[in-house]
Amino acid sequence: MLAVFGLDLAFPPPLERAQMVSPVVLDRNGAWLQAFTTPDGRWRLAARLDEIDPVYLRRVVQIEDARFYWHPGVDPLALTRAIFNYARTGQISSGASTITMQVARLVEPRPRTVASKIIEIVRAVQIERRLSKREILAIYLQLAPYGGNIEGVRAATRAYFERDPVWLDDAEMALLIALPQAPEARRPDRRPQAARAARSNRRRFPKA
Repeated sequence: MLAVFGLDLAFPPPLERAQMVSPVVLDRNGAWLQAFTTPDGRWRLAARLDEIDPVYLRRVVQIEDARFYWHPGVDPLALTRAIFNYARTGQISSGASTITMQVARLVEPRPRTVASKIIEIVRAVQIERRLSKREILAIYLQLAPYGGNIEGVRAATRAYFERDPVWLDDAEMALLIALPQAPEARRPDRRPQAARAARSNRRRFPKA
């Protein structure tokens, strides 16, 4: 146990990327004027959960990781299904990735391999030891890809809807939930037809 704790301290998850956000220029009244890209060339705005539509937050969790608030970073049920699927097909299933595992992948991108998945699992457990669920969700919504150099839901709504995500309609929520799964294939500025299809696909929304 001491060895595991020592390794955890010696090799912490690299969460620095989550702190790197775009500088924003406001006018004297606090109104938005302009934002600049981060040093790594991304358009990434700070995601504050209290400034994001709560219905959207609930739907993201329900669709991406229904047991998010209960698991320790890894969902044992989803992981077991993924292991059986890999044994049967030889393919790595993305459905086993919890929101925390996705955060691990976003802060430390790796090739899609079995070894990478194992590292993601370890990193997810480390992240859960350090951050609250709300902090983890905020990082996910700040780093998730939305096409091009756009990262995070706030940058996405600014780019595609010209406003912050304080309130979103069902079509906007559907697009924003679908985009990180295939950001280049569904981005509205390059693939309008695919984006419209994503906006109209609300069947995945859990019933209220």
